Amino acid sequence: MAIAELSPSYPRARVHPSSLSSRFSNPLLSRRRFIPLRPSRPNGVLCSIAPNQIQVPVATPADSAGKKECFGVFCTTYDLKAEEKTKSWKSLINIAVSGAAGMISNHLLFKLASGEVFGYDQPIALKLLGSERSFQALEGVAMELEDSLYPLLREVSIGIDPYEVFQDVEWALLIGAKPRGPGMERAGLLDINGQIFAEQGKALNAVASRNAKVLVVGNPCNTNALICMKNAPNIPAKNFHALTRLDENRAKCQLALKAGVFYDKVSNVTIWGNHSTTQVPDFLNAKIDGRPLKEVINDIKWLEEEFTNIIQNRGGVLIKKWGRSSAASTAVSIADAIKSLITPTPEGDWFSSGVYTNGNPYGIAEDIVFSMPCRSQGDGDYELVKDVLIDDFLLKRLRKTEAELLAEKRCVGHLTGEGNAYCDLPEDTMLPGEM
Repeated sequence: MAIAELSPSYPRARVHPSSLSSRFSNPLLSRRRFIPLRPSRPNGVLCSIAPNQIQVPVATPADSAGKKECFGVFCTTYDLKAEEKTKSWKSLINIAVSGAAGMISNHLLFKLASGEVFGYDQPIALKLLGSERSFQALEGVAMELEDSLYPLLREVSIGIDPYEVFQDVEWALLIGAKPRGPGMERAGLLDINGQIFAEQGKALNAVASRNAKVLVVGNPCNTNALICMKNAPNIPAKNFHALTRLDENRAKCQLALKAGVFYDKVSNVTIWGNHSTTQVPDFLNAKIDGRPLKEVINDIKWLEEEFTNIIQNRGGVLIKKWGRSSAASTAVSIADAIKSLITPTPEGDWFSSGVYTNGNPYGIAEDIVFSMPCRSQGDGDYELVKDVLIDDFLLKRLRKTEAELLAEKRCVGHLTGEGNAYCDLPEDTMLPGEM
């Protein structure tokens, strides 16, 4: 997957030049704002213009005192007059995205801004987190959002300090993580990225909404989600998710192909466990057009051997074919994961998400983040599905992925407040295409 490097230090952000200074003087043309997160300048805003022009201070309206400095079409104000505000629109929600200059975000941000994810009556503010190294690219992303004229996108802010970017966010989509370099062990990746997610967890704990929903995409996402959660005790543990939806989508596609149906006929598919090669795509509980899957697909050898291998290696095959990682389909799966939490789950169906195991009904070890079947009433919350079958074949595989997550947890004890780290990972289980 595409990943963006995050910097552990947060120096002052650079100002992005804008040619839209004429918009600042007309509040009717500038109801959205684009804010670089950095200390405000006193006495108005200076807009960069051509060298042969004179740079003139733009007067700040009296009623905007105390607001952060801004630029571009998202500047000046979101304070719409009562008669201008569309009555059918909901209240603005704040969404933070880390790794916002990366390839996954390049697909996801425009889905969010268009209304495809949160609804076509839901205005949003995007708070984009990058690094010092990626800040110029982050400005380019903001410019593209600016040029796209999305009416629901009311605010865009960019920055490299999570304590500023995560202020009051209700959704945090944590995509950015360091890539696994040549020769790097999985334990090393856990430590490096774990430090990033520990810091982001602390920032969320300090400044985010107390009921913020957090979706971790950066790998190893299950244990990164656990680290983030442990560093954000003011946010309910149930609100943290690790993305396994792409694995579920891939599983549905392969089952549909095998059954000779379109994938909308496939339901009740679960990805259990870790987002690694120990993941368990569950065909025992899956259904095809409402029928138990094994009544439709009776090739047990394929189900038990080839099916899982296809799902695990799909990303690697895609890279060999196309020369790129699965950024677009990952963005789609992030959108799907969000929609599954804000839309009531269809009767009898469920979806997969990596969630906290405390109190689970399956006998999975507690205090890890483990992908399990979930249902939602569409309020952003979820409940674990109780009416699932677990046979000996499935149980054996669940124990393997559980053991791996417990080993990963021991590797990051220094980041979760549990003392010294001890790494005894049994094998390298990174998914092909994520190395």
